Amino acid sequence: QLQLVESGGGLVQPGGSLRLSCAASGFILRYYAIGWFRQAPGKEREGVLCISYSDGTTYYADSVRGRFTISMDGAKNTVYLEMNSLKPEDTAVYYCAADYPESTTVQAMCISESPPYWGQGTQVTVSS
Repeated sequence: QLQLVESGGGLVQPGGSLRLSCAASGFILRYYAIGWFRQAPGKEREGVLCISYSDGTTYYADSVRGRFTISMDGAKNTVYLEMNSLKPEDTAVYYCAADYPESTTVQAMCISESPPYWGQGTQVTVSS
């Protein structure tokens, strides 16, 4: 059974940093396209960062470019979303998702498609 579990959310002040984790079980993350998405109350879901380790491509939403990065610990089968210079508008529930790399591109994954595998989400609140 493929499963994704996010953790690391919380309350952080504007300008601060936070690292979210997405641990996978039942499959090996580096063989999939991985995406981080977020949804704020009353807003549509937004794909913020999607990566395909099989072809080395990455997509960043304009809203997070230069502030958010993704990394992976293959031994732990975990990907991380490093979030810096956080703003109140980054407040949302953050989800990680996975898709088969041969069936999508990172841009399509983040913008227009719905990956088949999702975690349960973790709340990030940016407030003073």
